[in-house]
Amino acid sequence: MPGDRLFAPIFVTDELLAATGDEAWLAAMLDAEAALAAAEAACGVIPPEVAEAIGAACRAGGLDPAALGRGARAAGNPVIPLVAALGEAVPAGARPWLHWGATSQDILDTAAVLVARRAGALVDAELGRLAAGCAGLAARHRGTLMAGRTLLQQALPVTFGLKAAGWLAGADDARTQLAAALGGLAAQLGGAAGTLASLGEAGPAVAAAFAARLGLPEPVLPWHTARQRVAAVAGALGVVAGTAAKISADVALLMQTEVAEAAEPSPGGSSTMPHKRNPAASVAVLAAARRAHALLPVLFGGLVAEHERPAGAWHAEWEPWAELIALAGGAAARTADVVAGLEVDAGAMAANLARTGGALLAERVTLALAAACGDRAEARRAVTDALRRADKDGTPLAAELAAEPLVAGAFDAREIDRLLDPAGYLGAAGVWVDRALAAHGEAAP
Repeated sequence: MPGDRLFAPIFVTDELLAATGDEAWLAAMLDAEAALAAAEAACGVIPPEVAEAIGAACRAGGLDPAALGRGARAAGNPVIPLVAALGEAVPAGARPWLHWGATSQDILDTAAVLVARRAGALVDAELGRLAAGCAGLAARHRGTLMAGRTLLQQALPVTFGLKAAGWLAGADDARTQLAAALGGLAAQLGGAAGTLASLGEAGPAVAAAFAARLGLPEPVLPWHTARQRVAAVAGALGVVAGTAAKISADVALLMQTEVAEAAEPSPGGSSTMPHKRNPAASVAVLAAARRAHALLPVLFGGLVAEHERPAGAWHAEWEPWAELIALAGGAAARTADVVAGLEVDAGAMAANLARTGGALLAERVTLALAAACGDRAEARRAVTDALRRADKDGTPLAAELAAEPLVAGAFDAREIDRLLDPAGYLGAAGVWVDRALAAHGEAAP
């Protein structure tokens, strides 16, 4: 994905593509090499002037990621050709100290952490924007009636504000999980087998200074084959992608011609059908989530890493790591755009709610009748019979209920109408909206 210019922009913002692309990885690897040299100089392992020369070479730029990639074919990772290229750029006296005491995985893992934390800030911002849009919808439509749907069928009355509050709570939860996972990412410096033996007694001090230079937490010990941090971030990004996809799936369904209760602000067209108003953004998000979730097994597979360096599991992480960050962030960004400009048709919601002639209130009538007559089974039978006649004959449900002796003995026409009013059977919908908004306000940075 990082080098893909035809398809990637459909799913990912330009900013996220840049933050997870080849240049971002290269910059992170160079930052790690410069920090290593500076940390070793601070701990008396290498001369200060050597560290300065290495740092200058790392800042000079001019390296070609594609050339490094081709050079990595024989060695299996791009750090080895990177170190060789830096060796050509530093004075001869500094060359022996370059990459001193580190292993390739130290640099690549630390670079992966830097890429994730830097790009993760963009993902977090998109989640914040998404949550803010959902909060606005929840507040504006706290009382907007619509049909709640289970198994794609109308079930009970709800409000669009409640639906948006559910989106909001999901976005806030995803943001919290991602922040916790990214916060757990730490620097990596263990040397060839995790002991830093090549640095002697200075090893722990260098590791601490290395982490500090990069602004990263210092782990308890090197985590070359302890990939819980990787899995935690992968899982959190999967949640981000899934959260965006849930909202997008709802929007796509609400945009169906026969439903038409909401619409994307800029619906997509068709190459052949001028009348089409496609949920193009939502479709892109759903596709991105499918791809993102397909990457999770690769990253979770790294948890089973043999001994002190795995054979293939670590190498398999690099591209899925970047792609997952990009796809999850892109899904959040695209969904945030949709939510921010979502067109809500309260009239269509009311019309669809009324299509069943009050059938959505059958539960309410049954419970009220059961309380009145003391026999829930008989109450259910009476209401079911009325529903069947109304459906078969196209008659008003209120009239069929009034024709049921059990119902007529308990309720007059006015009470039946009250029981069939969807606005009176919303339960805690308003409370849940208020709670979601309050929790969002408390969680806002």
